[in-house]
Amino acid sequence: MLSTRPEAGQVLSDLQALRRSLHSGRSALRESFASKGRPRAMLAAHSRLVDATLRRAWRALAVPREAALLAVGGFGRGELFPHSDVDILVLLPPAPAPALQSKVEEIIARLWDLGLEVGHSARTVAQCAEEAERDVTVRTALLEARLIVGSRSLYRSFSDGTRGRLERQAFFEAKQLEQEQRHARYQDSPYSLEPNVKDSPGGLRDLQTLRWIAQACQFGRSWADLAARGFMTAGEAAEAARRERFLQGLRIRMHYAAGRREDRLLFDFQDMLARQMGFQPTLAKRPSEQLMQVYYRTAKAVTQLSTILSQNLAVALFPESQAQAQPLNERFCMARELLDVRSEDLFEREPRAILESFLLMQRHTELKGMSARTLRALWHARARMDARFRRDPVNRSNFLALLQQPRGIVHELRRMNQYGILGRYLPVFRRIVGQMQHDLFHVYTVDQHILTVVRNLRRFTMMEHAHEYPFCSGLMAGFDKPWLLYVAAIFHDIAKGRGGDHSVLGKAEARRFCRRHDVQPEDAGLVEFLVEHHLTMSAIAQKQDLSDPEVIRRFVETVQSERRLVALYLLTVADIRGTSPKVWNAWKGKLLEDLFRAAHRLIRGEALGSDQDIRAKQAEALRLLQLYGLSEGAQQALWSRLDVAYFIRHDAQDIAWQTRLLHYRADTQAPVVKARLSPAGEGLQVMIYTRDRPKLFAHICGCFGTIGFNIADARIHTTLHGYALDTFQVLGTGTVTHYRDMIALIEHELAGALAPDAPLPPPVRGRISRQLKHFPIQPEVHIRPDERGQYHLLSVVAGDRPGLLYNIARVLADCGIDLHTAKIATLGERAEDVFVVSGAALSNPREVLTLEQELLEILHA
Repeated sequence: MLSTRPEAGQVLSDLQALRRSLHSGRSALRESFASKGRPRAMLAAHSRLVDATLRRAWRALAVPREAALLAVGGFGRGELFPHSDVDILVLLPPAPAPALQSKVEEIIARLWDLGLEVGHSARTVAQCAEEAERDVTVRTALLEARLIVGSRSLYRSFSDGTRGRLERQAFFEAKQLEQEQRHARYQDSPYSLEPNVKDSPGGLRDLQTLRWIAQACQFGRSWADLAARGFMTAGEAAEAARRERFLQGLRIRMHYAAGRREDRLLFDFQDMLARQMGFQPTLAKRPSEQLMQVYYRTAKAVTQLSTILSQNLAVALFPESQAQAQPLNERFCMARELLDVRSEDLFEREPRAILESFLLMQRHTELKGMSARTLRALWHARARMDARFRRDPVNRSNFLALLQQPRGIVHELRRMNQYGILGRYLPVFRRIVGQMQHDLFHVYTVDQHILTVVRNLRRFTMMEHAHEYPFCSGLMAGFDKPWLLYVAAIFHDIAKGRGGDHSVLGKAEARRFCRRHDVQPEDAGLVEFLVEHHLTMSAIAQKQDLSDPEVIRRFVETVQSERRLVALYLLTVADIRGTSPKVWNAWKGKLLEDLFRAAHRLIRGEALGSDQDIRAKQAEALRLLQLYGLSEGAQQALWSRLDVAYFIRHDAQDIAWQTRLLHYRADTQAPVVKARLSPAGEGLQVMIYTRDRPKLFAHICGCFGTIGFNIADARIHTTLHGYALDTFQVLGTGTVTHYRDMIALIEHELAGALAPDAPLPPPVRGRISRQLKHFPIQPEVHIRPDERGQYHLLSVVAGDRPGLLYNIARVLADCGIDLHTAKIATLGERAEDVFVVSGAALSNPREVLTLEQELLEILHA
């Protein structure tokens, strides 16, 4: 507490006035930025405002003259963002007196009182030198230190003692390693849904790192300085400055929008910031999607510039490592294990060499990358890739050759995309570069998703990855032309964001590509088929009853041949795995494989659902039961109560498992609940056997939700004597991974929930995610009779949240609707569920409308 002495009262008055002045100055800066949008001017003005505030506070508190106050870090270079920490260093003389140390503590406390969030340290010159030697972060912060107020002689001593001792090569290597580690924290990708504008790859920190290295090595402090020294061209310097201004402006707006230091471009702010920056909604894209596309392209450009400039700086810093170039052909050579052009104007003179450079990268395993000269030449020669270039038969042949090489396909496609070559050769691809997909299950931009799908397909061809998906690897080994799958992958989502059906539009683009590249008609037909139907197999596997022979027959009518079936299956698996790590699971894999095997049998002439097929299942189930020691004929106690539909819809393993558990208690009065590790390889399979009664499915859904499990699939069967024999595939939520340990809990909790007097839990109001809050999904409910008129299909699309399935089950139960099958598909934050239902209410159009309205109400809740 301050004393009430007059001088103390004056200090307090001065500090209060200073606080008001700082607040009003910051408000004026915010208004000025909102009207003029000049980030550099705002950052410099904010730094000057804080400088002045610190000087006045320092003097008001009468800090002894032998100390000095320095700005460090971003504040030191005059770039102070609205809510960034004010990084300061209180420089102390050798052996500072206790009174001085006490005064330092006082001023730091007063600065917080003023409303400054200070990041501070107090050290002597010797201590600064020691810290800088040990820690590259400290060394970097001190590199930009500048004097605000206090002893100039002490500051000169500090400058001489820290900057003069810097080892240039060691600093370069340390900053490069630091950047690699930082990039690794963000999965080496700038294409996050909510990127960190400061620290993500391609963010502000990448540009700052380059300037730190340049400054430490005395090459210059600005992009113009580096251009003057020949490290970058004038155009590249202008490009770097422009990209830096965009990122700075975006970060300033993020701080103002959040009211705090927030460097992540969160969903909460994306649309608001996009509108502030002038983006307007179109029929195909939200403002936020347009903003994110510009951001991703900016991050991509920053990465390109960073690669070129880093290589050029390394050449200057490590001249002794420059070995003699080894010629590869008359146009290219290898220098320092990098592909180098033999003349800087190569691509301008011979545009055909552009695609040739990537072919050489694939064919020469000794090459580790491209030199800065090559990358710069590629970047500047992009404009030569015009319509004439794309019509050139040599270029068309080279592009197909890129897709047919035994190695390096994904690496070079990604390199081509990074440097704008792929989009120049395929203008339709250029349109989707950096395009975000706010469908809540894709976590990559469209171009990155496409290249990830190509990567997944490539992994099916590699022996070292055969253990991941052995079935896919086996199919790919027998496929005659894998490169056709890569073409289909490139085009399968290429029409995203145009409006309309992207599968149909993409098919037309694929047809044009195949025609221009002289792809044989049969192969071209396969590519077009794959692009048009790349969602078909996934939709059928996850939404339709695969035990129904009619479903399989209709699918085979679409596929038509074994070659198309294999290709579609491989593309579908690669596509789902390429959307998000959270979307793929073993259960979806099993559904796709089951559909593939059933279709494959039908294509080869085998019957599905026939008496012979059922007898084969029963024979296999009996063989398995004999392994468990079940006596001959014991199965009849249960099987005599099961109809043909049961044997059609269950495989031999499930039949044997359930028979072994139920053959001696087919008429039990107590519920039987048994769980086991799912044969699919993930989650649990749960069997429930009890007297059927109204609202049974709702009770089961409520119990699973209470103990933290999601239902992935439900097979509801009623025996001939009125028992429910239901089978569920369930997956844990959150961190549930030790499924074996959960079996006893599930069996105990479900048995209690199925007691005759157990009440239904109240409706659940689950909390929706931030993503769903900002990118809501319009709920859809459709009820229609199936093709035979025996049942109805209920389709539900909604944003996923806890309790969703239980609330649907409650409505169905209250309306007297019986459930026969549930196919639960969760794609990220999006739920797409299909139920096979029956009930008297479904024959009355008015009651169907009422049911739809009630379901929509709980989906909106």
